[in-house]
Order: sequence, then C-alpha cells, then structure tokens
Amino acid sequence: MGTVRTMNASLARLTAPIVPPTAVPDRRLPRDPWTTVRARTVDPGAEFVFGVVSTRIYCRPDCPARRPLKRNVIFFANPRAASESGFRPCKRCRPEAPNPDSSALLAVRRVWRHIVSHPDARLTLAELARVGETSPTQLRRSFRRYLGVSPRTYVDSARLDRVRRSLREGVSVRRAVYGAGFRSLGALYVPGRPPRLGFIASSLRRGGDGSSIEYTCLGSPFGRVLVAATRWGVCAVYLGDSDAGLIDRLCREFPRAQIGEGSGPDVASWAARVRSFVDGRGTGLGTLPLDIRATAFEHSVFAALREIPVGVVRTYSDIARRLGRPQAARAVAGACGRNPVALAIPCHRVVRADGSPGGYRWGPERKRAILAAEREAAVREPAPARDEASASG
Repeated sequence: MGTVRTMNASLARLTAPIVPPTAVPDRRLPRDPWTTVRARTVDPGAEFVFGVVSTRIYCRPDCPARRPLKRNVIFFANPRAASESGFRPCKRCRPEAPNPDSSALLAVRRVWRHIVSHPDARLTLAELARVGETSPTQLRRSFRRYLGVSPRTYVDSARLDRVRRSLREGVSVRRAVYGAGFRSLGALYVPGRPPRLGFIASSLRRGGDGSSIEYTCLGSPFGRVLVAATRWGVCAVYLGDSDAGLIDRLCREFPRAQIGEGSGPDVASWAARVRSFVDGRGTGLGTLPLDIRATAFEHSVFAALREIPVGVVRTYSDIARRLGRPQAARAVAGACGRNPVALAIPCHRVVRADGSPGGYRWGPERKRAILAAEREAAVREPAPARDEASASG
C-alpha cells in the first residue's frame, strides 16, 4: 500500500502542470535571466529561481550544479511559485531556505553608513565588525562580494577622496593627509607601487604638474583609440573619430602634465593588449594595470564592472543592487559616465532597464557596435562542457 502511495505521489509530480515562463511578470525577473543563470551571479534581494523540466527540480541562479540545456529551463519569480508548479527544491543550493545574502548585505550597509558618517575616525576591522554585528572574517568576505574591495581598502579610499578634494582646494599636502585621518605622509606611498592618489600628491595639487604621460593612437572597428599611461599603468583610454581630437581631450584632462607620444615598452605592451581586444583576439582587459583617480564609490562601481563577462550586459539597477545600494542607479550611471578608461573598465556593458543602450561618453552608436561585437565573440567561443549537462539535485 505504501509503495502504491509513493508511486502515485511521483506520478502526480510528473504530471503536474508547468507554469510557462510568460506567466511570470517580467518586472520580477532580470532582463536576461538565462545569462544570469549561466554566469552564476547573485543580485542582493533577487528571489527568482529556475526549474529544469527534465528533472522537475528548481535551483537558485548561483547553484553549483551543472547547467542544463537552455530549452529545458523555465523561470519562476520565487521558490513558492516553483513548488506550486510541481518542482522539487535542489538539495545542493536549497532554494527554499532563507537567503543568507540578506543578513550579509545588511551588515555591509551598516558598516558603509558608519564609514561615511565617521570620515576622520581611525576605524579598525574589529570595530567595523561590531558595527555590522558580524565577524571580521565574514565582514571582509561580504565587502569583497558586494563592493569588490576589503573594508580597509574602502576606508582608505574614502580618506583619499578627502585628500583629493583638499589638495584641489589648495590645502597643503601635510594638512590634507592628516586631516583625512592618515597617520603619516608615507601612507600615500608604498615603495614599488603606484601612488595611491593616482598621481604624486604635490603633482595632483598642481593639476598634474610634473607627471609624465605617454600615449599612442590605434585604429579599431569602433574608430580611433587613444591609450595613455603613466609609469604605473593606463590612465586613459579614449574612443573617437580623429587622433587630434583625442589628444586634445587628453591635454585638457591633464593640463600640466608632460604629455608625449609613447615609445616606452610599457605603454606599447598595454596598447597592444587593447588592440588585441578591439580586434576580437583578446578575452578581456580585466588584468590591465590602471592608474586612475576615482572616488571610493567610483572604485566600487568600476570593480563591479570589471567582473561582467564579455558578451553579458547588466543594468544600472543591477550594479546598484550588487553594491548594496538599490536606490543608487543614477549614481552608478554617473560613475560610468566618468570612467576614464573605456573598454578596460567596460561601462559599455551596462544598459538601461528597458534594454536600450543608454548614454555613453563615446556615443551610443559606438556602444551598440561594441556590444554587438562582444556578443558575436561570445557566440564564437565554445561553451564549457559542464554547462551542457542536465542539472541535478
């Protein structure tokens, strides 16, 4: 009798009606949920799950199980909708359990507010962990996940923001550094590494005076490309229609720097990587060394952008949620507009919620062309074998 009941229950699960994807309101799903599943990304607050028709199992987007075939996947707004349609929860990712991301994100928000409201304080990791009501290890892990940097790096970036503002207002280097909470002038300089302000502090105070920048111009399917660099890394990647216009923009951006056409091995090597990428022969510029000036928030946005794979797009709201600031979509768009290194920091992979390209510093048509080329490159690249197997519970 028990065997009969078990068989009947199994048969009921197999014959239960399946809710088609169109039954789920689009506003409750990402613009491209399959891409999210393929990339195993997690957006804070997202509840949607995907079901596998062949196994009748549903999973979180970041489930570590092997990916099913796309034709076998449907999407649900939340675990409850999947269960009501006859799907069973995966035993690996446990999508029916409370999402642990909510408490981690709450801790990051608490700590972020504390850092912003105490700009002059010398904050330790232990103190920040107490504010976030979590452990130092968990806080460090959560900060790296949502902001792309460690708590200490974020605190230092906030201090550097204050130093930059003070220097541009004409404050002396000593007063600017100590006033921002640093314990010594040496905190800005680490031997063998680029200055933490992007430029030497005294040079930044004089508008780049004394800095040496080399540049080179390249041809590409998207127009002319200017790559400029200091001794520490790439400081500018511009796109345009003429070399003269790009060089003029560089000179206006760094009015007192010593700018000349590049002949050194570093700028040549970095420019070659950019050329390989725009020609479709490179896999990305995520490891290209950069020497840029940016605020703490901009650094966190840029770190999130560099994690977007080639051929994948995100919305401004996606990035804002990724940073734990869901209301900051406009601020994310502003940071993208101030990105000084096109392609190396792929702000072109961020679009509006309706799928339109939105603004782009180098022109919306150029943005469309870059995205189309990247989609084509992603299609040419063979998918990993593990992504073509059926998901299992």
